Amino acid sequence: MSTTLKSLRALADPTRLRLMALLEREELSVQELQDITRLGQSRISTHLGLLQDAGLLQSRREGKRAFYRISQQPDAAARGFIQLAVSGAAELPEHEADRVNVKRVLTLRQDQAQVYFNQVAGRFDRSYGPGRSWQAFGHLLLRILPPLTIADLGSGEGLLSELLARRAKRVIAVDNSEKIVAFGAAKAKKNGIKNLEFRLGDLENPPIDPGSVDLVVLSQALHHAAHPDRALASAYRMLRPGGQVMILDLRLHQFEQARELHGDQWLGFAESDLHRWLEAVGFKKLEIQVVAREEPPPHFQTVLAGGEK
Repeated sequence: MSTTLKSLRALADPTRLRLMALLEREELSVQELQDITRLGQSRISTHLGLLQDAGLLQSRREGKRAFYRISQQPDAAARGFIQLAVSGAAELPEHEADRVNVKRVLTLRQDQAQVYFNQVAGRFDRSYGPGRSWQAFGHLLLRILPPLTIADLGSGEGLLSELLARRAKRVIAVDNSEKIVAFGAAKAKKNGIKNLEFRLGDLENPPIDPGSVDLVVLSQALHHAAHPDRALASAYRMLRPGGQVMILDLRLHQFEQARELHGDQWLGFAESDLHRWLEAVGFKKLEIQVVAREEPPPHFQTVLAGGEK
């Protein structure tokens, strides 16, 4: 088969156009391409092989990882195909999400402290050690927290709020269920937690004054909001300058039963959507990544997203 026909065949697939556009900007590993596109490794490797065979990509190995980039010495025909691929990719519906995700992945690549944390976390449960547990680590980390004013939005009965109140200056827990707010307030009073206040309110317009808190937490709450972007805009307003938002929520999934079983309005979120919403309302220093994966089906994944006002 001629080089021209190979190139035409290689570019006759939307996924390969996406990969070409991503690699035209930056050299990326297969794992990074997985994170950006949310495609399986074998599928990505097959597409990359076709593109490399057509002379449009080149690769190198670094330890166990393979990195790909646009061919650095293309002939005139190859340059034309590369330009055509990049132009075509810009018309795909995934293009904007890919643009956001590649930015996020490159930020993570530079964060060596986060890489080390992931390595430590991955080793944590491999061998037994007396008294070593995530529960114990959690208590240790809570005691390191500075005395902040914290808003826990979509708090439920306030389990996280109670833990945060152990060290926080003040915690305001907001939920839209009158019964749950009453229950949480009664429990806090019973336990003698005087710096925890429950308020009835909605995620999109919480009853908290602008510029009055240091940290906003949305733990498995944002997927219950009708308009998550409005909830994040409200979080931004209530923060003091330099304040932070922390979001723990499900990564985008296909478990439709969650709508009926748990009242979920959103089936989790793509990292690119969270990044786009946070950036749009003004948050800076964004960090978004998957921090937990469940082994049993439907294999829920948890995303941690953070930003600074």
